Amino acid sequence: MTFPAVLLFFMFHTFPVIKGVFYSFTNWRGYGEWDFVGFKNYLNLFKDDRVFHAYGFTIQFAIIATLLVNVISLLLALGLNAKIKFRNTLRGIYFLPNILSVVIVGYIFNYLFAHFIPQISEKMGIISLSKNILGDPSLAWIGVLLVAVWQAVAFNTILYLSGLQTIPTDLYEAASIDGAGVWKKFWSVTFPMIAAFFTINMVLAMKSFLMVFDHIMALTGGGPGTSTESIALLIYRGGFEGGEFAFQSANAVVYFVFIVVISIIQIRFLQRREVDM
Repeated sequence: MTFPAVLLFFMFHTFPVIKGVFYSFTNWRGYGEWDFVGFKNYLNLFKDDRVFHAYGFTIQFAIIATLLVNVISLLLALGLNAKIKFRNTLRGIYFLPNILSVVIVGYIFNYLFAHFIPQISEKMGIISLSKNILGDPSLAWIGVLLVAVWQAVAFNTILYLSGLQTIPTDLYEAASIDGAGVWKKFWSVTFPMIAAFFTINMVLAMKSFLMVFDHIMALTGGGPGTSTESIALLIYRGGFEGGEFAFQSANAVVYFVFIVVISIIQIRFLQRREVDM
């Protein structure tokens, strides 16, 4: 009974991947004839300044976004896990961004950054926010970061809430009897007990932000210039719009290996910390 699913997976995932790896060793432009060029495309990747810029931007973006998402999500989860009124309603509200389309969210925030925020800031006399930051090469990435973090926080918060539900209340009662304060309870009880959830969130968030595409496409299109061009966007543009199908296929292979290596390093490091805790 699993054969149809395996067949579909192979047709729409495995076969295209194998085909992409194959074309990475050619000079195919996405159309016409092609010839084998060996590792030429891979060698040229390390000579392309645009590729280096895309990797630099993506890595910087992913690290900052991952840290922000996990800090904010954990704080929200701790707050939503407390015994407060309308707790379930608040959980639903905080999860709403996760079910919204990235493209729709991007266009809404594009309007906010371009019109609403500058107008409000101008009336309030805040000069630094009276312009569209998405049009500034040095600030555009901040706008993308804010939107990406805002939407990603919802899913990570749910995961942290799931982890907090697994902590026995007896541990907190014992810690209170021992005279532990709020910070001591968090560091000695809460965080060690949700260490596995922290690992999952860090790995998933990092992988997701390394593959950032939709937010950039909807907000800046990679601009101004190439200031917010991520690796995924570069591969898409160069491969499907720039006649660099084989070259960007090689870039995609390197990109895939890079994400796998980063994920493995994260998992091993964080799991080692779980044991230490």
